[in-house]
Formats: sequence, C-alpha cells, structure tokens
Amino acid sequence: MAETADIVIAGGGPVGSALVLALTDSGLQTVLLESQSAKSADRRPLALSYGSRLVLERLGIWPALEAAATPIRLIHVSQRGGFGRVAMSAGESGLPDLGYVVDYGRLAALLADAAAASGASCRYGAQVDAWQGGNPAVLQYRQAGEQKTLRAALAVMADGGAVSNAESGDYRQCAVTARVVSERPHNNTAYERFTPQGPLALLPDGEGWALVWTTTPQRALQLCAVEAPDFLAQLQAEFGGRAGRFTAVTARATHALRRRRTAYAADHVVFIGNAAQTLHPVAGQGFNLGLRDAWELAGQILEGGADALGSDAWLQAYLRRRSVDRGGGIGFTHGLVSLFSNDLPPLRFARGMGLALLGSMPPLKNFLARRMTFGARG
Repeated sequence: MAETADIVIAGGGPVGSALVLALTDSGLQTVLLESQSAKSADRRPLALSYGSRLVLERLGIWPALEAAATPIRLIHVSQRGGFGRVAMSAGESGLPDLGYVVDYGRLAALLADAAAASGASCRYGAQVDAWQGGNPAVLQYRQAGEQKTLRAALAVMADGGAVSNAESGDYRQCAVTARVVSERPHNNTAYERFTPQGPLALLPDGEGWALVWTTTPQRALQLCAVEAPDFLAQLQAEFGGRAGRFTAVTARATHALRRRRTAYAADHVVFIGNAAQTLHPVAGQGFNLGLRDAWELAGQILEGGADALGSDAWLQAYLRRRSVDRGGGIGFTHGLVSLFSNDLPPLRFARGMGLALLGSMPPLKNFLARRMTFGARG
C-alpha cells in the first residue's frame, strides 16, 4: 500500500535539509528521501554570502558553523593581461562581512543532523527511481532493497539527478579545487581573477586559501596530476604576486562544469536548488541561490496553508516569487563566463573599461555587492 505525506523532498543535500528545517513546527507531515546513506565527505570550499548566513542563523545552524567559517571582507576583481579592477568591501556596502568560506561537507553534515532531529521523517539510502505529477504527486523509491511508493500533496525535487529534461549546456570547462598556502596573510580578502581559460578564485580559508581554478578539461587533469612544485609554479604564473609566493598545496580535485535550468513546475511538483538550476562557480552564487529557493518555498508553504499546497495557482505564485532572483543569478554568472572566458583584444579592452568604470562608481559597486549578497531582494 502507498504511503501518504503532505510534503516529500527528494534530495537530502544542504538545500533539501534546509527546507526540512524551515518547515519545523509547521504541522505538515514531511518526508525527506536521500539516496546516500552516509554523510558527505566532500571538502570542496563553498562561498556563503552574508545573506545565506542570516538564513542559517534562522535555521539554528550558524553557531555550529561559525568557528570554522572564514569571513570575506574584501573582494578584489581583475583580469589577466588587461587593465581595470574592482574592490568591493563589506564596510562600503554597510555589511559586517560580504561572505564566508566553509567546507561543503561540514555544512551538509550539520544540516543533515539538524534535519534528522527536527521531527521530519528523514530516510537515507532511499533512491528515487521515478516520479509523476498529479493530485497527489507519486514517487517510487527503493530503500534496503524494498520498492516503495509515496504520495504527497507536494513533491519537492532538490536533487539534480532526479531531473532528466532540463535545459542544459556544457561550458567545456572544469574547476580545479584545492587548498593552498602563501607567504602573505589573506587579510580576509577574496580574489576573482579572470583568465582566457576561465575565472580563478582565491578565497580566504583558515590560515591559507581555498582555490577554485576554472580551466579546460585537459589542463584540469594535468593540474591534478603534476607534482606540487609544478602546480604552484603554474598557479603563480596565472595569478601573479598579490598573495606573495605560494608554498604548499593539498586536496586537489577536479569537477566538470555544466549549466542547467528547469524553468517549470509540474502538477504538484516543484524544483529547487540543483534540480532547478546549476550555475558556473564564478562569483559563488550557486548554493546561495538554492538556499534562497528553499527559504522562499518554505515561506510560500507556510503562508498558503495545507489546502492550497501544490495547486496550479500556488505553484505559479512560487515561480513568480522566484523568477527575478533565479533569472538574475543565472544570467549574471553565465554572462560573466561568456564575456571573460576569451582573449580577444577588443573585448579585453572593453572589459577593462567596464571594470574601471565600476570601480570608480561606489553606488553602482555597492548595489552589485548587495545583489550578490541578498539576491534580487537586496
């Protein structure tokens, strides 16, 4: 016999777990299904905006994360081989910090533990095999070798693997992530340096740096295979001397980059986080946008009540609620990659002029900083 619930969330990563926490004490029967049976060991650096910190504070997660989070108080943007730069500071933007660097795995584990303790039914090792919209929505999943069926007034897809017909594109780039040490302190400064092969981000992380280096797939493999001194020499040549001499590197890994967008909601089914959009890591907007998806969806659920849950009017209201923020985040990151990932002299000059102009206009610069921090409602 099929089990029933008010809400089923497919995907127990940070975004799905955050939605569970945001619905605590809602009175709605919530079930979370996550295919992984163990906590994530992924130590990729993750850039949280100050706006995301405020959401995590409301969810009760931030106190346990704060000690291991490194604040970002200045962001320096430049391009290799061209003039123009922008420096955005927390003080100029009226914020205590612009953002924070944390371990993805640590954040995911804290959210998963809190979700499991929230009173929701969190089922790990539960693989969703199929889903179907309708009133109610129906999910088929396997757990411990047993096939099960779950019907819910609202199915929330928070796992990108559950979506097969999204609009997608291949950036033909990979991100190399690592931890590096340099001879100069970071002073809570993050660097975003655009190169012809892709952006290179150097983020303050503890006493060292978290590196997110976007390049071609072939070079990404080479960078992960070479000895540490060779890697550091190539990084030095690409980044320059602002951080001083790089002296050590650990935790190298590479990740293919694609963009994906699911621009619709099925009958009694809604998409959030990586199931709704997958962004390029430039400017660090992906997780922050997904967390706002979960927070806004929880608000819609609590405001609308159980009777309207998942109806067409309800779903369309949620899509309208998120359209500007999602569209802006996707367009902003894709536009940056398209504009900066080339070495054409006219574009290099135009980029330099744009960066110089932005750097000389504090109101526009601070407007951009707040949008990156809080999304469309910043």
